[in-house]
Amino acid sequence: MTKPSAPKRHLPTSPFKAAVEQAPKEFAEGDQVSHDMYGLGRVTEIEEGVAARVDFGSTRMRILSPYTKMTKL
Repeated sequence: MTKPSAPKRHLPTSPFKAAVEQAPKEFAEGDQVSHDMYGLGRVTEIEEGVAARVDFGSTRMRILSPYTKMTKL
């Protein structure tokens, strides 16, 4: 299965509420983070709007924006 290329639009006559868009996550150097796959880590470098480099102790990873699996602690 593939994801649709464009999000579904909300019809004005729909009885359901429109989906709320979330603000993009922002991180800074030194932030402690948790990743769903890699665990706990610390942000070491930020590439504005593109990616964040995170040190997870045993490995260093470049996590791409929009950071869906990463949260700030």
